[in-house]
Amino acid sequence: MSEIWLAAHSDPVANVHTFQSCMTLSNVYGQPNHQCVIADNGDLTWPPKLKVYNGTTLSYDGNIVETPTAIVSFHVDTTEPRIPAIALAAGPYIYVYKNIRPYFKFTVPSLEINTLEQDLWSQAKDDKIDVQMLHDMLESIKSDADAIPLTPLSTKFLQTAPQQRAQFVNVYRENPLKRQTVITCLDTLKKSHPEDDAISCLIIGTENKDLYVLDPEAFTVLIKMELPSPPVFIRSTGLYDVDYRILVACRNGNVLVLKKGVVAPKYCITLNSHPVGIERIGKNIVIATMDRTLMCYSNKIKSLWSVSMNNNITCIASMDYKAKTFKGLLVGLDNCEVRLYRDKFLVDTMTTTDVPSMMQFGQYDREESSLIVVTKSGGFNVFILKRNADLTQGQSSASLGPPAQQFQKLNVPRKTKTFVDQTLREREHGVTMHRQFQHDLYKLRLTTARSYVNALQKKMMPISSSNFAPLKLSANVQGIGPMFRLTI
Repeated sequence: MSEIWLAAHSDPVANVHTFQSCMTLSNVYGQPNHQCVIADNGDLTWPPKLKVYNGTTLSYDGNIVETPTAIVSFHVDTTEPRIPAIALAAGPYIYVYKNIRPYFKFTVPSLEINTLEQDLWSQAKDDKIDVQMLHDMLESIKSDADAIPLTPLSTKFLQTAPQQRAQFVNVYRENPLKRQTVITCLDTLKKSHPEDDAISCLIIGTENKDLYVLDPEAFTVLIKMELPSPPVFIRSTGLYDVDYRILVACRNGNVLVLKKGVVAPKYCITLNSHPVGIERIGKNIVIATMDRTLMCYSNKIKSLWSVSMNNNITCIASMDYKAKTFKGLLVGLDNCEVRLYRDKFLVDTMTTTDVPSMMQFGQYDREESSLIVVTKSGGFNVFILKRNADLTQGQSSASLGPPAQQFQKLNVPRKTKTFVDQTLREREHGVTMHRQFQHDLYKLRLTTARSYVNALQKKMMPISSSNFAPLKLSANVQGIGPMFRLTI
């Protein structure tokens, strides 16, 4: 098990099958206890559902029209009591729930339609062209790489068998052409205040490489940004009215940093593998990739550290334990382990009954430090952090602050009477001592210059001072008798 986690609840047959982005913790009923809201993808036997877990029971289980892609909790107004809304992304729509009741439905703006395609269907509606010509013209538009993609109606017509095309045109030629994208990811951004119950804007990423920021009250588009690739993960920080940063992990393996007032990405991180998840821990950006690596970057995209895992990473989640001002990262591995990291140091390892597929840390029920783990087989597990948990274990001394040698006292000798008297003398006669030092320095420079001039005049220099005789020889005679030594 683990030394810091308590197993509070386990339901191995909950049949929860969804993604990491389809789970959130929120007090959807306006009560002190928080609930776990999950958008279940369903399977062949049951449709997609919206599930709300309250404590150890399933308090709500409602059907969803389409397969969900993301879910977030945010506040849309300042009315009392402060009940947050739930935004569920499915297809091109965002379904907003309040008190687990339908509140609003937002549709992503439609995409541009090819004018030639519109003309072709208009002519087919008026019987000006036959079915074969309509098919050939639509095929030519489809094969043109620079043209606007076809609408789903035209794509379905091209896939129809030749003997059924005339019937297809008669049935659907009155339908208006519409080309819509689908939502791939979702996140929230505080609008004016940083409080937990402040109004937040919705950030939407679409398959058409667009990023939208929505007004939380009127649900209108405030900002539209174009990306080089479809986004898969979004994380934001800051305030919309002041300054903000939006982290976008794209499908092409790049992570973009968007700032306020800048339409194009400010920074870009090129990953060696596709991202599994992205989280912001304090002022750092932590990215998990499919090559079993955790990487950390600063706000200016400077690489800080990286950690390699022995197993594949299935999901990650941030952990903000405010009681001890602890910020860490939870990492789920395919060997049924959930690891807790503080920076690059391993703090704890917990073993689960199955491979974790998604995790969420926060307040659940009345416990402020709970961990929800959904396993690959559909199990629903709740863990509670111990109040006396040691969150520094497993870390090296370098991660805990300055080294221990810094706090050891140095063996400094005592100040003698001579030292004290000299200090007082320097303090009282500082100006005089400085002037005397400058006088001695000038005198030394003068003596050096005189010696140099004297050496030049008496030809005592070892180097020739004439350009015409670059080589200078000097001879010394040692000895006075018939035997002597000549040194050149």
